[in-house]
Amino acid sequence: MNYRSLGNSGLKVSEISLGSWLTFGNTISEREAAAIIHKAFDLGINFFDCANVYAGGEAEAVMGRALKAFPRESYVITTKAFWPVGEGANDKGLSRKHIMEQVHTSLKRMNLDYVDVFYCHRYDPDTPLEETLRAIDDLIRQGKILYAGVSEWTAAQLQEAVSIADRYLLNRIVVNQPQYNMFHRDVEEEIIPASEKNGISQVAWSPLAQGVLTGKYQDGKIPKGSRGANEELNSWVKKIMDDIVTRKVEMLDKTARELDITLAQLALAWILRQPNVASTLVGASHPEQIEENAKASDVILPFEILERIEEILAV
Repeated sequence: MNYRSLGNSGLKVSEISLGSWLTFGNTISEREAAAIIHKAFDLGINFFDCANVYAGGEAEAVMGRALKAFPRESYVITTKAFWPVGEGANDKGLSRKHIMEQVHTSLKRMNLDYVDVFYCHRYDPDTPLEETLRAIDDLIRQGKILYAGVSEWTAAQLQEAVSIADRYLLNRIVVNQPQYNMFHRDVEEEIIPASEKNGISQVAWSPLAQGVLTGKYQDGKIPKGSRGANEELNSWVKKIMDDIVTRKVEMLDKTARELDITLAQLALAWILRQPNVASTLVGASHPEQIEENAKASDVILPFEILERIEEILAV
């Protein structure tokens, strides 16, 4: 496993990281989740992603219990806040009140003294950005979080946050977590340039396009037990899959086979070609999946392959 710096910080994170969005505390048992986390750690993955709203908080509890097997200094764990956690007027957003309450709740669930990265799960137009950044800065100074991050913020929002942090001598954001994969590349136009300018890394979520870039949905077939077969989770898979995407996936799969790697490894290595990407965030339902995906960290795609991928995606 290879490691990269998280933004303009000294923190090193694994190029492949393990997420918990649709799995832990939800579609798999705690024993299965622990087996996946332990396998990931054994493979050199040190970056584990969670959020206060995943499985109503149960994902945090499951991840916290599994990681207790390892020294605290050996892994990097995250949480987030923004989405509603209740019916109250202050049970959502990025107000000082909500951030403080949710970070403390997450620490209790995970039985931790601190989290390494706290993400603003989305941008909150109803809260002054200075209030949000001051709350995070206070938590950093208290040692309850170590680094600040955001998810799905625009380039303008990132720049505004940096400007406010610099003006008031607050801790800067070091990481943004956007959706980024071969079929969703909006981040390349403005967000990556703005991030490079300001020392902010990307941690890409959905790098396999919700499983589409594993090749499991080729020929229009939806395997039993897959995300595409789950009526509660498959809306995005249904939205993206069409004849054009299917044809592109087939050509990409052929390219991967020529390199003697899997389509998933090709898709992850393609994202890691971007120096501004610190890590690609994958999920797993079985230890074998994280073992396969972890190998992408050692894949270097030749220039001619990168050119061919661009030609395929342009079809």
